[in-house]
Amino acid sequence: MAHRLQIRLLTWDVKDTLLKLHHSMGEEYASTAQAHGLEAEAPVLEQAFRQVFRAQSRNVPNYGLSHGLTTRQWWQDVVLQTFHLAGVRDAQAVAPIADQLYKSFISPGTWQLLEGAQDTLQECRKRGLRQAVISNFDHRLEEVLVGLGLREHFDFVLTSEASGWCKPDPRIFHKALQLAHVEPAVVAHIGDSYHHDYKGARAVGMHSFLVVGPGPLDPVVKDSVPQEHILPSLPHLLPALDRLEASLTGL
Repeated sequence: MAHRLQIRLLTWDVKDTLLKLHHSMGEEYASTAQAHGLEAEAPVLEQAFRQVFRAQSRNVPNYGLSHGLTTRQWWQDVVLQTFHLAGVRDAQAVAPIADQLYKSFISPGTWQLLEGAQDTLQECRKRGLRQAVISNFDHRLEEVLVGLGLREHFDFVLTSEASGWCKPDPRIFHKALQLAHVEPAVVAHIGDSYHHDYKGARAVGMHSFLVVGPGPLDPVVKDSVPQEHILPSLPHLLPALDRLEASLTGL
């Protein structure tokens, strides 16, 4: 009789895997600015934010942890630079907007669960699967998950800020394995990023599934990820786990 190697732990990405913003970053920035008497166009702010966030993440990675910054300081700098790039040069006027934005992203009202998130997490728990989070996020994630009623599903929440490493760095995955006291062969990771989640988890020997949504597949994903590892939506996870476990037993 074949030895049955069962999946014992699921690790989850969070943003754009289990939940997403109600509004785009540009819209959030524009509406908060308007509440403080400043006018800026959401599309312009969205484009500026993307540019600033990429540069800030590259130059001062992981929320400034290695540069002696607090998370709040890191994000305040992102907001100030975003508005400056969008044409709002009054840093003194933008400072209270940055403070409000930092607080608002903790609020459950800023986020919405993706379809099937709560039910899928509950069903996985009913199956006896342990669950945890591995996320490129700061310490506010704990409050976000509590506010949305998701924190109870997870044994632990490991953020890049807490670990000191961002996905796809193997050290953040190894830290999660250490916290859970399991080997990678009995773990499956679920996330929406081919590079950070799917490839990052597989590089340390974990199984992984890629949440892609209903749209057309990216050509790189289509060519590189087996169909059985692709989840068009979260309710596809449980059947995919069944197929994975069947393959592990050789049945």
